[in-house]
Amino acid sequence: MSPSRPPRPLDDQPFTEHHRVATLLGDALRTARRRRRWSLERLAATAGISRAAIGYVELGRPATLETYLRLAAALELEPTFEVAPRRRKDRLPDEDPVHAAMVEVLAGRFRPLGHEVGVDLPYQHYQFAGRADLTAIDRARSALLHTEVRTRLPNIGETAGSFNAKCEWLARDLAERVGVRRFLSETHVLVLLPSAELLHTLRLRSETLRAVAQDGAEPFARWWDGESPAPGRHRGLVVLDPIDRGSRTRRWVDLEDALSMRTRYRGYADALDALRRDGRA
Repeated sequence: MSPSRPPRPLDDQPFTEHHRVATLLGDALRTARRRRRWSLERLAATAGISRAAIGYVELGRPATLETYLRLAAALELEPTFEVAPRRRKDRLPDEDPVHAAMVEVLAGRFRPLGHEVGVDLPYQHYQFAGRADLTAIDRARSALLHTEVRTRLPNIGETAGSFNAKCEWLARDLAERVGVRRFLSETHVLVLLPSAELLHTLRLRSETLRAVAQDGAEPFARWWDGESPAPGRHRGLVVLDPIDRGSRTRRWVDLEDALSMRTRYRGYADALDALRRDGRA
């Protein structure tokens, strides 16, 4: 009998249990701190942990067991831990329902405008290979929109590398497959979730992201509004809410506005709960 196949390491899975548990623990610790009306500085002094480290924990970043125990003791919480057999389900859940909801918003915007919309399209160019989350093609104008949706940014360098490779090679591969000589207009956009975790990363790495998304949101806005796409190759970044909050709240904002916007979700788990309440997950 051949040995059973070992499970993949947690770090190889984009949304694993340790991230989910870290988000839940962060929410619980933040709630307990606010109920006591403690500042981050007071908790840091009591627990013997830096203010910055506590901020990361509350945003749902995984921390050491000692860190969680120190914070629980400082807040007079009783830490518990248990494991149980995973409940069997009739079907496998979506790998990332929040990501799927954001792609749905984009597809629902661009397909009714008459564009050819593709989802999760593979591309290959020599040693570069990957998938495009969503593409929209305007054949009349030989224009391509490519959006890469991210609900987390655990590694800025990896995200930038993946995005840059797609900006460089995706359009060539896709043009050949769809029978377009070449795209006269290319718009590549990082689309991010407005969670506390992501907005915190945007503020910490704003210059890096400005360099990656050097053309801002104006080229994306032309596609969103149904206007003629700008000629040439453009890279941008927008922060998109998967839930429509009415005409008074903008569905998406650019990087500069995102740096000062109010957080709409505490973390991934909060966004998922909101989508479930809205009937979208």
